[in-house]
Amino acid sequence: MARVEVVNVFTCGDVGGNPCPVVVDAAGLDPAAMQDVTRRHGHESGFVLPAEDDAHDFRFRFFVPNHEMEMCAHATVGALWVLAKHGRLPGSPVRIATASGSVAGFVSTAESGTVSVEITQPAGRAVPLSPEQAGDVLAALGVGRENLADLPLHNAVTSRVKTLVPMRDPQRLHALVANPAAVEAVCRQIGSTGLYPYAVVDGEARVFEARQFPRSSGYPEDAATGIAAAALAFGLLHDRTVAADDRPIRVYQGRAMGSLSEITVRLGFAGDRAIGCLLGGAVAPAASPVPAITEDGRR
Repeated sequence: MARVEVVNVFTCGDVGGNPCPVVVDAAGLDPAAMQDVTRRHGHESGFVLPAEDDAHDFRFRFFVPNHEMEMCAHATVGALWVLAKHGRLPGSPVRIATASGSVAGFVSTAESGTVSVEITQPAGRAVPLSPEQAGDVLAALGVGRENLADLPLHNAVTSRVKTLVPMRDPQRLHALVANPAAVEAVCRQIGSTGLYPYAVVDGEARVFEARQFPRSSGYPEDAATGIAAAALAFGLLHDRTVAADDRPIRVYQGRAMGSLSEITVRLGFAGDRAIGCLLGGAVAPAASPVPAITEDGRR
């Protein structure tokens, strides 16, 4: 039998974060069983499989209640944390194969036993939306242009496309009430996997707040979305909202859900060219243990 371990990823002060079920021995589970596990828990889930080539140490698969995903940052961070706690890592960096490409994980353990995890994401790109597309996005979020900062709306991507919506201030951000059906429709129309409205908290300190309304995950909002935070970092760089250096960018998400999360992104450069980023955050075990599952996904 395979065991599901639930951890909270991107916690803030040991609380909050995004719950993530992880199965570190998923070789006996077929995709239908993985999907069933995810639906039972209702959260994005990560499954660790043996590598299929010599270039990687593991293969990870990711599911949300409605479908499989190519990449999930918080499930990757959570799975590496669980593997480290069980002494299952070959070393650092850890080479991971995902459906969206190779990811490197950097894992370290302090003398206190605290495990720190960062993962790589490729260089991102940002493409401004047309006025018509921007209008449809704002309609899905139920706001007018007067609620926006003086910045463009972007489709930005490292591994998955997210739509960045610059709100005028955190108060307007947290007052948003998105229409899930409209969010799904507009995301499909513009080729996005989720709307990611954000607001500047402290530009000099590189602190931001954000929310994620996914296209069709099976729930209306995420408490922490690492892939979206990475996309945001490159959108901020594109707009010159942040300087081209490797100081941490901190994104707080989930406040409106009562589950505050903290995600850290560090941009990497070769000369003055951005070549990728490191994405990390804290992880904590969930309060209650989860029963084991059989290979057909039953408890």
